[in-house]
Amino acid sequence: VDFISGISPSVAIEQKTGARNPRSTVGTSTEVYDYLRLLFARVGKTYCFSCGKVVKKDTVGTISEWLENQNEEDKFYLGFPIHSHEGRTVEEEFDLLRKKGFFRIFIKNQLLDLNEQIQIPKSKEKIIVVLDRFKIKKGKVRETLADSIEAGFKEGEGRLTIINAENNKVNHFTRFYECCGIRYEEPEPRFFSFNNPFGACPVCQGFGKTMGYEMDLIVPNPNLTLAEGAIAPWRTVKYSKYMRDLIRNNNNRIPLDIPFKDLSAEQLNYIKEGFKGFAGINGFFEHLEQKTYKMHIRILLSKYRGYTTCHACRGSRLRREALQVMINSKSIHDIVLMSIERALEFFKNLKLTGNDKSIGQRIYDEIVKRLIFLNDVGLGYLTLDRLSSTLSGGETQRINLATSLGSALMSTLYVLDEPSIGLHPRDNSRLIKILKSLRDIGNTVVVVEHDPEMMREADMIFDMGPRAGIHGGEIVAQGTYNEIIKNPNSLTGKYLSGELEIPIPDLRNKRKTEVIKIIGARENNLKNVTVEFPLKKFVVVTGVSGSGKSTLVHDILYGGIVKMNGGNPPRLGKFDSIEGARYIDQVEIVDQSPIGKTPRSNPISYVKGYELIRELYASTPSARARGYKPGFFSFNVPGGRCDTCEGEGYVKIEMQFLADLYLECDDCKSTRFKKEVREITYKGKNIVDVLNMTV
Repeated sequence: VDFISGISPSVAIEQKTGARNPRSTVGTSTEVYDYLRLLFARVGKTYCFSCGKVVKKDTVGTISEWLENQNEEDKFYLGFPIHSHEGRTVEEEFDLLRKKGFFRIFIKNQLLDLNEQIQIPKSKEKIIVVLDRFKIKKGKVRETLADSIEAGFKEGEGRLTIINAENNKVNHFTRFYECCGIRYEEPEPRFFSFNNPFGACPVCQGFGKTMGYEMDLIVPNPNLTLAEGAIAPWRTVKYSKYMRDLIRNNNNRIPLDIPFKDLSAEQLNYIKEGFKGFAGINGFFEHLEQKTYKMHIRILLSKYRGYTTCHACRGSRLRREALQVMINSKSIHDIVLMSIERALEFFKNLKLTGNDKSIGQRIYDEIVKRLIFLNDVGLGYLTLDRLSSTLSGGETQRINLATSLGSALMSTLYVLDEPSIGLHPRDNSRLIKILKSLRDIGNTVVVVEHDPEMMREADMIFDMGPRAGIHGGEIVAQGTYNEIIKNPNSLTGKYLSGELEIPIPDLRNKRKTEVIKIIGARENNLKNVTVEFPLKKFVVVTGVSGSGKSTLVHDILYGGIVKMNGGNPPRLGKFDSIEGARYIDQVEIVDQSPIGKTPRSNPISYVKGYELIRELYASTPSARARGYKPGFFSFNVPGGRCDTCEGEGYVKIEMQFLADLYLECDDCKSTRFKKEVREITYKGKNIVDVLNMTV
């Protein structure tokens, strides 16, 4: 580039799949979870484990309000519970109180004077030291009693007692966040963070999963009944004893003749936890774990191990106390389990009032704004706790788009690479609306796109061409949509105007062929689907975003056939059975993930063609005369490659605080090879010339 003028700060929103970090979720990557943590810390109410009441701490203000509501004629004592110092008798405690200037105590509904002769109680419990006696003056409680209340809290080390002298009713107040003798943590943002040790579940460290025994491996075929051997480890002669124990001591708790998948939650719990005379699945593995010094036991256990939901936090990733903090009867985990669409509906129906409104309104507005953007780009079906690593490239790009819109940057250049890939036409108009919103708040949006609807809505179109590779690289046409379709030089314009078109075939392949039949697919949102895929045909699976297309094809069709052939697929969905897999020899998946992560990888090396080219050059007379082997023509190993850049073609210059610079290698001039290698030719071309050729 010679010169660029007028460029503004730019943001590239790419289709790369997001972070591989197992802690990253849709909620964290869109900043919605950060605002949720703030909202719950500011306006969430903590509910007691024991009594279910809201946990509160008392202040001068709350105690003054309580007193304002009492009867004006009543007399009150203000005091604090006596301190129970270890190693001191009750009499020693009383002596200490006298030295501090406290002479009255309240015990067993009586007010006693320590200067008089009194019977010393045996226990320090329920002894109240009286600081002050008062009558309520409505409207002036805070002004007259604030100092006494503060003194009471100070002397009582955070605890205060007010006794009604008329009926001896004792009311306890505390500056601690506690209820029923349980002290709770005061909500703060880090309390709801699973990336912070303070808030994360101590068992799974905030991952939500722990290494355990996976039921899908223990019961590989849930269509079998218990009598048919549904539980795999109990099919062997050695461990069939557990199955016999189940049959012998069952007493009709668990039906043995219905498929395992149809058992109720209570019956599954019996199988896992066991009952009298039957150890259960958990008891079976606990017994085996006592014998892990034996190699064959360790191998057996490894067959059934996998990542299972954490038993302590039940997948919420947070410590138990954090789930007791609620807004409108929902914990933060309940909200992240909702889809974005349902979460938006929940917050729209949520009404903050009084003090909560003044504290949390701005946080609430930010949450709603971001949820609206995510819903508008067609991601309303995603849950906020969905892992970022499981999102497709298109979903990641739209999340980044919604996040950018939420940040409300202005005078920025946004560059997007084919954002409509993977989008159903229904969702395309939503995407265009979002891009126009970005433009309308003062930004420039540049999109690389093939979609006709996107082109129709664009303010300016640049048509690159005329062909691909070395035959392209020119701007063939420039202008509005109407100008492009009238431009005779624009191949794109001819297709948009209908002058050229891809003809729809007159005849379809309707001949009957074998089929692969999937029965009972029920992973993610699939509703027990049964479907037939005809073989030797061009088959398309379509539907709106999030309808289950990828789950059906990737996790069940591909994953299931790989598993049946003895492989280990990256993801395997739930299904009853797959029929017809015997008609195919193998299955390959071609997706949008990048094919190579190393900068040394190129198309010819990826398809294993470069090995043949190296062998060809090593067999030339001049190479044989010099003793060059095929490895000498490789830029991945020392020998023929340039020693300065180590076969990369460029040299990295570290700039310390700035981004690193990459400069062309002075020795090989970016050819990657030494001069000796470049001297070996075949039909007048050296190996560098061959690598620079088009396919």
